[in-house]
Amino acid sequence: QLQAYGGGLVQSGGSPRLSCSASARTFSSYAVGWFRQATGKEREFVAAISWNGDRTVIGDSVRVRFTISRDNDKNTVFLQMNSLKPEDSAVYYCAAKYGLGTTATPEEYDYWGQGTKVTVSS
Repeated sequence: QLQAYGGGLVQSGGSPRLSCSASARTFSSYAVGWFRQATGKEREFVAAISWNGDRTVIGDSVRVRFTISRDNDKNTVFLQMNSLKPEDSAVYYCAAKYGLGTTATPEEYDYWGQGTKVTVSS
């Protein structure tokens, strides 16, 4: 089971950090990705990290501003968001994929969290 949290109302330019926690003891065997979906828009890939954190992939629209990391001792993956813009407003979802590789394709993920909403005020 995955749980994403850390969202809320943020001012433009803010730097919140989202967390994705898992209850499974095998969490370290999973790659984790973040996706977001704004109202009326398609789901968008944000970032992904390999099972041991040695490989990360960042989506084009957030490159440079967002980073992803993980702490397997705490079964948690983090999405650090910097210099937020109103267009970053969305529900952010984390997802887990068993195995070594990272992917931006949502259909390749096995488990999904419930999402946390981020609203960026201008």
